[in-house]
Amino acid sequence: MEALNTPASRNRRLTPPEIEAFGAELDAVRTRIMDSLGPDEADYIRKVQRFVRYSETGGRALLFLGWLPPMWLAGTACLTVGKIVENMELGHNVMHGQYDWLNEPGLRGDTYEWDNACDGNAWRHYHNYIHHTYTNVIGVDRDVGYGILRLFPAQKWKPGHLFQPLQALALATLFEWGVALHDLELEQAVEGKKKWRDVAKQLPPVVRKAARQLGKDYLVFPLLAGPAFLPVLLGNATANLGRNVWAFSIIFCGHFTENAETFGEERLENESRGEWYLRQLQGSSNLSGGKLFHFLSGNLSHQIEHHLYPDMPAVRYADAAKEVSEICRRYGQYYNTGPFGKQFASVVKRIFKYSLPQRAEGRRTRGPLATGEVPC
Repeated sequence: MEALNTPASRNRRLTPPEIEAFGAELDAVRTRIMDSLGPDEADYIRKVQRFVRYSETGGRALLFLGWLPPMWLAGTACLTVGKIVENMELGHNVMHGQYDWLNEPGLRGDTYEWDNACDGNAWRHYHNYIHHTYTNVIGVDRDVGYGILRLFPAQKWKPGHLFQPLQALALATLFEWGVALHDLELEQAVEGKKKWRDVAKQLPPVVRKAARQLGKDYLVFPLLAGPAFLPVLLGNATANLGRNVWAFSIIFCGHFTENAETFGEERLENESRGEWYLRQLQGSSNLSGGKLFHFLSGNLSHQIEHHLYPDMPAVRYADAAKEVSEICRRYGQYYNTGPFGKQFASVVKRIFKYSLPQRAEGRRTRGPLATGEVPC
């Protein structure tokens, strides 16, 4: 079992029988929780739906009185929270099929369309399938750096990476647009690895969704507000900015902290279920916090459990985490968790550190660690 960038002391090397047993124990956790799903989880997600509906409706109504500063602040805050919860706890989790077992049209993972510039089908392809199958495999999982940032030494350095602190800031600000364009693989087209005519074939749903989002937030609702056109326009833009920065922060903390690992493509060869679980564990990071924090993060503060069980209702990740962390302790595997401030600081450190060329080539050419690999 090999990883590209974490000290060997973090994880005990497991024998093949131990890896199989490790996977079996994690499978058992999933089975127990999935078999226990029922009215509590159904009631929860319906309450989330109502919360999103009321907070967005209330926020937009208050913004119609946005020439009054208190109303503008209250409306913008309500709309921001509504957009965050709709994207993180409702849209993202429903699109993973976490509530397909309810057989409700509004909660179907294959048809849900969220309040985001990213087309739902594109997200289901590159996130649900590619990212969750090939998590943190360099050259396969395009979510490693989102085709823009160099965050690990195994990624080849390019002169453009010198500007990646500014690129990361731009990505955080416009995060929904970054994910909207992600499936087009524009960087591949620029480098000549993908034909522009193939990009053009993928454009129609992207353009339709972009037009829908722009029209709704920056034309329809401001026009409906009449004399409050500018306050509504500014409130909508501020709400989208708040949602984008929050989503960026939570997602990057789940994948790119100091102790998150990456892997070479050879890791995928004949990968067993237990080995897949180990890769998900070693490439993920959790965030500690209270119930409100977990709710606003869509429970992606439990990113380890989300990568292990992407189709499990996220509201149950806290239950799974208790068992998963104990299993990891018994098998000598590092369970990467910490407070938001600490984890986010390590992400920022990565962004600055790997914007520079030092250490990358050197770590890939020394002795037996030819690709920077260390035993897990």
